[in-house]
Amino acid sequence: MSRTTLLLGLLFATTTFATHAEDVTGSKDHPLLSRFTGAEIKSYKQSDYDEAELPNAPIAAKDSKMMTIEGRVTRIGYRIDGSHSLLEISRNYEQALAAGKFQTVYSCKGQACGAEFSNVIVISGRVMPVAFPSSFNDKQRAVLAKRSGPDGDTWAFIYLMDDTDSNKANYVYEEIVEPKPMATGQVKVLDAKSMQNALNSDGKVALYGIYFDTDKAEVKPESKPELTEMAKLLNDNPKLKVYIVGHTDNQGQFPHNLDLAQHRADAVAKALAADYKVPAARMAAKSVASLTPVASNADDAGRAKNRRVELVVQ
Repeated sequence: MSRTTLLLGLLFATTTFATHAEDVTGSKDHPLLSRFTGAEIKSYKQSDYDEAELPNAPIAAKDSKMMTIEGRVTRIGYRIDGSHSLLEISRNYEQALAAGKFQTVYSCKGQACGAEFSNVIVISGRVMPVAFPSSFNDKQRAVLAKRSGPDGDTWAFIYLMDDTDSNKANYVYEEIVEPKPMATGQVKVLDAKSMQNALNSDGKVALYGIYFDTDKAEVKPESKPELTEMAKLLNDNPKLKVYIVGHTDNQGQFPHNLDLAQHRADAVAKALAADYKVPAARMAAKSVASLTPVASNADDAGRAKNRRVELVVQ
């Protein structure tokens, strides 16, 4: 560990880094920012490489645009005893960020955050504490901060909510995005011949070259090489009928994942029909969400294998 890293760790130590018995299984404080004294982790997710949407302005409408940052993303939801005021908690976080050489990019309080700020933060796919309320327009604070370094920018988003009237607690949502390049070369586009061989031997083929943004169903442009090979397979075999099956990992609620995977499968079928002239009658889009994993969902590598599109012979 470098001296700089050690010093930053000390500067951010607002309390001990020890895991608390009340914390959700497998969770821990981020190395750069410890918890407020007495806080409990109620939700936790860390991804080696993911996309984060961070608010850098008031959110007046549910479709308001936010910053999109990619890198190593850690999302933590804390519950803090209601004996502490939101101001006390907020000031401690602000001081810790300043000590760690973070510069404030955006901060807001109450209605100044925007009429839809709390609602958008809650429904945008973040990992929230179990009792996270749906609206805090009057009792909310937020800060977005950035620290630049030789490897890129590190972002810290802190959202604080006062729910002492209902649950005698405050809630903190923390999202930290660190610069980290995506590991490439993990997936190779299968050509039409390889797809055909897999269908002949197994009756199905898993495809990992179809890309979607997090929690979205629009096929991304970089999916074109895989779509091209899928279309070649289908157009070269005019009698072949397939199911296009959407698969997800087990993160999030199953009904939502089932619906998302269906929309993604539909989007693939529509792209093949519209852009590659594959007859729609030869394709049936289906969703199984997380029901048929090919790896454990306990880590990022396994979840990445489970998020896929499959072609299955009808």
